[in-house]
Amino acid sequence: MRRKEPDSCGFAAAMQAIGGKWKIALLWELHLRSHRFAELRRQLPGVSEKMLAQQLRQMEADGLISRHAYDEVPPRVEYSITPLGLSLNDAVTAMSTWGKQHASWKDQRQAA
Repeated sequence: MRRKEPDSCGFAAAMQAIGGKWKIALLWELHLRSHRFAELRRQLPGVSEKMLAQQLRQMEADGLISRHAYDEVPPRVEYSITPLGLSLNDAVTAMSTWGKQHASWKDQRQAA
């Protein structure tokens, strides 16, 4: 049996928490205010209900978002970002900046 190596830099744990096609977009939508499931679905064209539910469950399990079910008729559920999820803003912003710089570098290289 192969022994699992520890993740000494933490990058693998971070990628496990935010990796996935929709997780960063979900964090972005939730960083300003809480949203209901249908609102998130409208904000993210192309995401299926199954995938959205799956990604929300994973993010809740990782402590990045919280789910609040109201005892009402009809039922209402809202998702909001947690302080742990908000702490990702700096990292996501830095990666976005790097991505833009890298895209610019690639465009310049292809034009030459």
